[in-house]
Amino acid sequence: MASQSKQQSETNSPVIAMRGAGYYSANTVGAKAVIDAAADLVLEALESMPLKGATPFTIADYGAADGGTSIDMMRKAIARLRKDAPERQIAITYTDLPHNDFSVLFQLLQGLLPAYKENPLALQPNVFTFGSGMSFYRQIFPDQTVSLGFSATAMHWLSKLPLQIADHPHAVGANPEEKKELRKAALADWDTILLHRAREMVPGGKFVFANFCEDEKGHYLGNTGGVNMHDTFAKHWRNLLRDGTITEAEYKRANFVQFYKTKEEFVAPFNDRDSAVSKAGLVLEKAFTRTTGCPYAADFKQKGDAAAFAKSYVPTLRSWSESTFMGGLDPSRPQQDRMAIINRFYDSYEAEVAASPEGHAMDYVHCFMVVSKKA
Repeated sequence: MASQSKQQSETNSPVIAMRGAGYYSANTVGAKAVIDAAADLVLEALESMPLKGATPFTIADYGAADGGTSIDMMRKAIARLRKDAPERQIAITYTDLPHNDFSVLFQLLQGLLPAYKENPLALQPNVFTFGSGMSFYRQIFPDQTVSLGFSATAMHWLSKLPLQIADHPHAVGANPEEKKELRKAALADWDTILLHRAREMVPGGKFVFANFCEDEKGHYLGNTGGVNMHDTFAKHWRNLLRDGTITEAEYKRANFVQFYKTKEEFVAPFNDRDSAVSKAGLVLEKAFTRTTGCPYAADFKQKGDAAAFAKSYVPTLRSWSESTFMGGLDPSRPQQDRMAIINRFYDSYEAEVAASPEGHAMDYVHCFMVVSKKA
């Protein structure tokens, strides 16, 4: 996902991370498509801001993973800034959790990776790039220092899981009582995120969000009318329990620390004049949902090669989900044994897709938002 992967404030929480070594950006074409679409919102935001100034214009990408999915959007933002303020210094900070693969991010920004050699971002005149290994559930920047904030496919990760989901890896498969508690935690987390951003933003600053959501049709990531991706995860994970490969405890421990809010839940703090978010000066300018089709499914529809589709599609699922299932396994198991189980898990998913590809797709369902801070 493009994005932040994974935000947890508890030191004893499972390690949630996008797969490293450049794997994430290489296998998440859809996540990049979402950010490319959000670039229009970023440019609109910049059009409405005073771009000239003596101090640096600061941009923050919250939940950036290895930076590859947002690199083209950043280039567009810099080009727009240069139109009005050709000499103004620009500082870009990429934030993610400390176990994120920042080494790939820095190599990408320096043009040291084959796909990103041309016009490296970090080597452009008066552009300064940084990385911050900090959860967005904390204040990351000093008060009133962020001119433009951006986050894509990141803030569906909760600060912590309020309960263990009994018989499904994800909140979408939770029972009503479990879902009630998960929703309560997710709404509280959203307030926390917004209040930290309010302190960080300069007066007149803007923030563009592209958050996973459940849309007006009840659709969400990987569930847009075909095979439900999360239920498929659950089925193959449950099969490992049934055949004795994993224990009951391991089966239950593999829970995504996630929740997909609705657009109404995202905008609620802004609609309440008495909310802490409104009192902090944040104003909602725009909010809408959009589905971005799975590029791997689209390619299969055009070419009809089921095996090739499965081989390209499952890695994009694995890029962001592997750490959750790996985290469910008993750490006392030897690493090679744990990896063998995880490989078997994804191999079984791939075999299902190859044998019966119709309906499999990881369509992205997002709530896009533009928020400003009162000047």
